[in-house]
Amino acid sequence: MKTFLENINKAFESRVRLGIMSVLMVEEKADFNTLKETLQLTDGNLASHLRALEEAEYLRVEKQFVGRKPNTTYHATEVGRDAFKSHLDALEQLILSNRQGD
Repeated sequence: MKTFLENINKAFESRVRLGIMSVLMVEEKADFNTLKETLQLTDGNLASHLRALEEAEYLRVEKQFVGRKPNTTYHATEVGRDAFKSHLDALEQLILSNRQGD
């Protein structure tokens, strides 16, 4: 059990970061407003979690203008995808080991 816990990534312990990465694992990219609406977050809350994932190099930010409006798009990096998959695998193993103990 200790091995499974060691593989749980602290970067994904937050419900918000788990949600962000879940969206980006399914969608190739997502813009700020899509993430905000999907996860039902405030601008500030979402921005702080996105910044943390960007600093961990788990996502890449792309800024551009659509017409005259700025548009920020987020993509999961390969490092982020691998880290998230490892995190999910560790959670799955933890759940399975607990069920076998029942």
